[in-house]
Amino acid sequence: MPDMSASVSLAVTHFITLAEFDENKVTPGVLGFIVFAVMGLAVWGLMKSMNKHMSKVDFQKDAASGSGGEAGTTGASAPKPQRG
Repeated sequence: MPDMSASVSLAVTHFITLAEFDENKVTPGVLGFIVFAVMGLAVWGLMKSMNKHMSKVDFQKDAASGSGGEAGTTGASAPKPQRG
Protein backbone atom coordinates (compact mmCIF):
# COMPACT_ATOMS: atom_id res chain seq x y z
CA MET A 1 0.00 0.00 0.00
CA PRO A 2 1.53 3.35 -1.00
CA ASP A 3 2.36 5.97 1.60
CA MET A 4 -0.33 8.66 1.37
CA SER A 5 1.27 11.11 3.78
CA ALA A 6 3.72 12.43 1.17
CA SER A 7 1.02 13.15 -1.37
CA VAL A 8 -1.29 14.65 1.25
CA SER A 9 1.41 16.96 2.58
CA LEU A 10 2.27 18.01 -0.99
CA ALA A 11 -1.41 18.79 -1.71
CA VAL A 12 -1.78 20.74 1.53
CA THR A 13 1.40 22.68 0.78
CA HIS A 14 0.01 23.73 -2.59
CA PHE A 15 -3.32 24.69 -1.01
CA ILE A 16 -1.65 26.72 1.73
CA THR A 17 0.55 28.61 -0.71
CA LEU A 18 -2.53 29.54 -2.72
CA ALA A 19 -4.18 30.96 0.39
CA GLU A 20 -1.00 32.81 1.45
CA PHE A 21 -1.11 31.41 4.97
CA ASP A 22 0.90 33.32 7.57
CA GLU A 23 2.12 30.99 10.35
CA ASN A 24 2.55 33.89 12.80
CA LYS A 25 -1.05 35.11 12.48
CA VAL A 26 -3.93 32.83 13.33
CA THR A 27 -7.50 34.17 13.51
CA PRO A 28 -10.77 32.38 14.30
CA GLY A 29 -12.45 33.66 11.13
CA VAL A 30 -16.11 33.46 10.21
CA LEU A 31 -16.66 30.03 11.78
CA GLY A 32 -15.40 31.29 15.14
CA PHE A 33 -17.74 34.28 14.96
CA ILE A 34 -20.73 32.07 14.10
CA VAL A 35 -20.00 29.70 17.01
CA PHE A 36 -19.59 32.65 19.41
CA ALA A 37 -22.83 34.25 18.18
CA VAL A 38 -24.79 30.99 18.60
CA MET A 39 -23.44 30.58 22.12
CA GLY A 40 -24.42 34.17 22.93
CA LEU A 41 -27.96 33.61 21.65
CA ALA A 42 -28.22 30.41 23.69
CA VAL A 43 -27.16 32.21 26.88
CA TRP A 44 -29.62 35.03 26.17
CA GLY A 45 -32.46 32.53 25.68
CA LEU A 46 -31.58 30.64 28.86
CA MET A 47 -31.48 33.85 30.91
CA LYS A 48 -34.84 34.96 29.51
CA SER A 49 -36.35 31.59 30.41
CA MET A 50 -34.78 31.70 33.89
CA ASN A 51 -36.24 35.16 34.54
CA LYS A 52 -39.67 33.93 33.48
CA HIS A 53 -39.48 30.93 35.81
CA MET A 54 -38.04 32.91 38.73
CA SER A 55 -40.87 35.46 38.50
CA LYS A 56 -43.32 32.64 39.28
CA VAL A 57 -41.59 31.83 42.61
CA ASP A 58 -42.72 33.58 45.79
CA PHE A 59 -39.83 33.98 48.24
CA GLN A 60 -41.75 35.68 51.08
CA LYS A 61 -41.96 33.65 54.26
CA ASP A 62 -45.12 33.42 56.34
CA ALA A 63 -45.11 35.10 59.76
CA ALA A 64 -45.87 31.78 61.48
CA SER A 65 -43.01 29.90 59.84
CA GLY A 66 -40.53 32.57 60.93
CA SER A 67 -40.53 31.29 64.53
CA GLY A 68 -39.00 27.96 63.44
CA GLY A 69 -40.40 26.00 66.42
CA GLU A 70 -43.55 24.65 64.80
CA ALA A 71 -43.75 20.99 63.84
CA GLY A 72 -44.71 20.12 60.29
CA THR A 73 -43.54 23.33 58.66
CA THR A 74 -40.64 23.39 56.28
CA GLY A 75 -40.26 27.15 56.07
CA ALA A 76 -40.91 27.17 52.33
CA SER A 77 -43.92 28.98 50.97
CA ALA A 78 -46.12 27.70 48.17
CA PRO A 79 -45.41 29.00 44.67
CA LYS A 80 -47.73 31.46 42.98
CA PRO A 81 -50.52 29.95 40.87
CA GLN A 82 -49.70 29.69 37.19
CA ARG A 83 -50.89 32.48 34.95
CA GLY A 84 -52.74 31.91 31.70
